[in-house]
Amino acid sequence: MHTGGASPLSYLILFFSALGAATLLPFSSEVTLVALLAKSYPTVGLWAVATLGNTLGAVVNWVLGRYLIHLESKPWFPFKRHQRQRAQGWFQQYGKWSLLFAWLPIVGDALTFLAGVMRVPFAWLIVLTAIGKGARYAVVIAVYFGVLS
Repeated sequence: MHTGGASPLSYLILFFSALGAATLLPFSSEVTLVALLAKSYPTVGLWAVATLGNTLGAVVNWVLGRYLIHLESKPWFPFKRHQRQRAQGWFQQYGKWSLLFAWLPIVGDALTFLAGVMRVPFAWLIVLTAIGKGARYAVVIAVYFGVLS
């Protein structure tokens, strides 16, 4: 059991790994979450920090889509025009509710980026991605504790 109190540094590491995992960067926040669960850090606090970080990472993608789409012809831009157009058609079909699946690897990054391109209101982005991402972390925690196996 973790006896020295919850380390703020550990929460910061979890926050930034969750934030990075929601962007186009290759991070895995679940490993950090499980490591801190193994140290008996408060479960609800870990869930909240991971969900917040991952939701804010989705905001980074939304901002890229909303305000930087004019740069998509640049070679370094994360999505090519044809990829965006194909995904945009799919997004138009399913709409903002697809943001509930923003926790999915690779696809989730594209969803939150497209939400910016499609000018999904910021409030909807926050609410729907937080629900999906929070649920995903709840499942990781439940699996860790053997509730789901």
